[in-house]
Amino acid sequence: MPRVKGGYVARRRRKAVLKLAKGYYGSKHTLYKTAHEQVMRSLQYAYRDRKVRKRDFRKLWISRINAACRLNDITYSAFINGLKHKDVIVNRKMLAELAVNDAKGFADLVAVAKEGLANPKAKEVVEHVFVKSAPKAERTANHAKHVEAVKPVVKEEVKKEAKIEVKETPKKAPKAKSVDYDSMTLADLKALCKEKGLKGYSTLKKAEIIELLNK
Repeated sequence: MPRVKGGYVARRRRKAVLKLAKGYYGSKHTLYKTAHEQVMRSLQYAYRDRKVRKRDFRKLWISRINAACRLNDITYSAFINGLKHKDVIVNRKMLAELAVNDAKGFADLVAVAKEGLANPKAKEVVEHVFVKSAPKAERTANHAKHVEAVKPVVKEEVKKEAKIEVKETPKKAPKAKSVDYDSMTLADLKALCKEKGLKGYSTLKKAEIIELLNK
């Protein structure tokens, strides 16, 4: 068997790996094998740490916000909770920027958060209908009562309109157009047989294929 060399393709692939390994210590940037091992490992680290970096920055932002909150006599968790009650949507990156560079603006936000904590929104109380320890028949009855209680009130006129059914006349299927097989070439006839899923047409003549299609 003749020997096959990689040629310029292999050389180009190795050069690409060595280019990624530029600046690595020792043979990791000169020898292809060790460079390839290190580059593969480095790419794994890069994939992992792109996600870790997001976590690290969030920790940093929270630390800065918390420090500024303590200066304004409030905790971080209470500050965030108060902003939610007042529907103030500011991400932690911007809050940290305000905490570092705009103490007055941050103090105003703290005042808004304290107001939100003083007058929180009235939360809807949802009564749990189902109790796991209750028997199945009782749970079913409770469920039926709950469904009846939460059903919206519908006007009688709307109910009457809902009962009206519109009968659609069934559409007639279009009549199949007759195809002139005589004017078609043998290749077109074979392609048509293939589309229709017919078998054994490959060895037939044109007249025989037309007879097969007309069945």
